Amino acid sequence: MSLSPVPQAPGALAAAAVVDAANVDTTGGVDAALGLARRLGLARRLTLARRPGLSGPVAAEASTRDLWEAFATLGADDLGVVRAVEPHLDAVGILAQAGMEPGGGTWGVFAAEGGDDPLTASTGDAVTLSGTKAWCSLADRLDSALVTASTSTGQKQLYAVDLKHPGVRVAPATWMARGLSEIPSGPVSFSGVPAMPVGGPGWYLERPGFAFGGIGVAACWFGGAVGIGRTVHAATAATAAAERDPFLLAHLGAIDDLLQSCRRALLEATQLVGDRSTDGRLLAKRVRARVAKSCEEIIERAGHALGPAPLALDEAHAKRVADLQLYIRQHHAERDDESLGRAIAEAPAPW
Repeated sequence: MSLSPVPQAPGALAAAAVVDAANVDTTGGVDAALGLARRLGLARRLTLARRPGLSGPVAAEASTRDLWEAFATLGADDLGVVRAVEPHLDAVGILAQAGMEPGGGTWGVFAAEGGDDPLTASTGDAVTLSGTKAWCSLADRLDSALVTASTSTGQKQLYAVDLKHPGVRVAPATWMARGLSEIPSGPVSFSGVPAMPVGGPGWYLERPGFAFGGIGVAACWFGGAVGIGRTVHAATAATAAAERDPFLLAHLGAIDDLLQSCRRALLEATQLVGDRSTDGRLLAKRVRARVAKSCEEIIERAGHALGPAPLALDEAHAKRVADLQLYIRQHHAERDDESLGRAIAEAPAPW
């Protein structure tokens, strides 16, 4: 899915993202490669994130745009795929910003806070982590992760850990979601697990890439919404022009408007990434809010336009809707609106 004003083929990174590790011939085009990705089991999807073309840090505008277009392209086909790939690439970028090499294997980023047994770091001859971390996606299948924990001074610090260490225990059978069912994201307990600091205390949240990483997730949501929009378009195109339901057409027009507003917001964000005067946090709040709300409305409009049949009988559509409903809950609705309003209120009016 291109972010360009003029439709074009996805960038080279988008094509690479959907090719398996065996260097499958891609002369059939991106659509053929996307079909291949859809047929891959989750274990194979994780190997996609190991490809060299998807391993570099996000820096210049061009690479950011390529990356977000790759996320949108993958998300439009299968949100489960992009939900597996995006955190790995986020981790690789974070490590690059910290001047560290990720090494081999697949990575996750576990940064949710809260719970009755928060993760803490103890220092001695070496740093170890103990406690429980919530929302750890694919923890039983990844090799390593970047996790946030509290230091002895109460500060938040990012650490790299080996998820294969015997002190790591993934809680069984806690993931009951109907959306993203192949991406279990339950709690993980750590007991004396060795950890390597990544950056200094507070660095994870303060680094410039934190806000832009959040916009990358919005590009994934956008891709899912594009997939839903395509289903509505296909239903419209399957009917003779003279017989098309005016309400279906109205919903299709509204969905196009919403998708175009998201695309413009994401495209503008790629142009602002390299601008040192940009308030990255404010930009991320705005873009994520625009995309999340558009996704919610697109889901609702698709349901009104198509009725219950595709939700009940079209496996791909039903899964995409369930996946996107869960995925966009990473946006905290009114809480994030309040955060955006607070940021706006503390500065001169921006309009």
